[in-house]
Amino acid sequence: MSIPFAFFTPGPFDMLIIAVIVLLLFGNRLPSVMRSLGQGVVEFKKGIEGVEDDRDSNKKIKKDKEEKDKEEPASEKKE
Repeated sequence: MSIPFAFFTPGPFDMLIIAVIVLLLFGNRLPSVMRSLGQGVVEFKKGIEGVEDDRDSNKKIKKDKEEKDKEEPASEKKE
């Protein structure tokens, strides 16, 4: 009778063995992979900041437009 993988929870020793195997297999490429991963995270954060800036500027434009519409007299709006 086999136990499904979903019920297998590796313990600390098992995780250590897996980490050693991964280090042996990918040890020479690990620094470049981590560098690329770090650059990807930085680019992602820059992209998120850009989206937030766009959202904030759109809110400001909408707010300014609403304030301008409130300041105009009703007779000028009909033209």
